[in-house]
Amino acid sequence: MKELKMFMFEGCPHCKRAKEMISELLAGHPEYKEVPFVMIDEKKEPAVADKYDYYYVPTFFAGDEKIAEGVPTKEGVEKAFRAAYNG
Repeated sequence: MKELKMFMFEGCPHCKRAKEMISELLAGHPEYKEVPFVMIDEKKEPAVADKYDYYYVPTFFAGDEKIAEGVPTKEGVEKAFRAAYNG
């Protein structure tokens, strides 16, 4: 299993939607609750954000692999959790 990171910032409407999609996904897939998951506010933790190559938030990384970036989709959010879970 890999750590799943979501880079985001407060006030981003796409980040808010991604968080909603995560809640919906976890409600239907309790096994994904085992995935170590962290949300990183790129404005509050710029040093962490600078280590990764991405251009839009929200962006998901499973370990160091970019899985999904930009406008969230249910498929992209599930792909990110699946990639981290299957590590």
